[in-house]
Amino acid sequence: MNDAGGIFAGDDPFEIARGWLAEAEAVEPNDPNAIALSTVDAGGMPNARMVLLKDIEDGAFVFYTNYGSAKARELDHAGKGAFVMHWKSLRRQIRARGLISREDGPQADAYYMSRSLKSRLGAWASEQSQPLSSRAALMAKVARITAEKGTNPARPPFWGGYRLTPLEIEFWADGAYRLHDRFQWRRETPDSPWSVTRLNP
Repeated sequence: MNDAGGIFAGDDPFEIARGWLAEAEAVEPNDPNAIALSTVDAGGMPNARMVLLKDIEDGAFVFYTNYGSAKARELDHAGKGAFVMHWKSLRRQIRARGLISREDGPQADAYYMSRSLKSRLGAWASEQSQPLSSRAALMAKVARITAEKGTNPARPPFWGGYRLTPLEIEFWADGAYRLHDRFQWRRETPDSPWSVTRLNP
């Protein structure tokens, strides 16, 4: 039996995560939905980078990227990923790790169309993570893509979403004298019930 209460209280970790994110959106000056996404390459070498979380679903976390990027190749290869979301203003963080699948359908189309036109054109122009000779070369490509695609470009076939379905989620809040509060939600499979454990700081 754990003693989760206050900001940790609830029967659904995704509801708790949405609540924490909503609080962060009111106080964080920049990108409250930023996550540090961790992956591992085919050789076992870890990698991490900041990406923007775009949705907290009832059972998963969703973000978008170029499928040719290093992160996408590593996610596709391993089928697993992890992230940490930290809010300095709230002195809280959420960690999650679990299984990865692509979001490559109507939901990805809808998110792509919600982006600014320049961002949509930029997605077409960027060969993410590949070598680039100069910024001028990138801007020239953006200009060519703009002329080709016009003002309503469809989502590129090489760009879409990923869904991280967690098997573990940890909620952390700063405590006095570094006696932090940590509650870990764990399940064996995406269909298994959650168990909740308070962890030592």
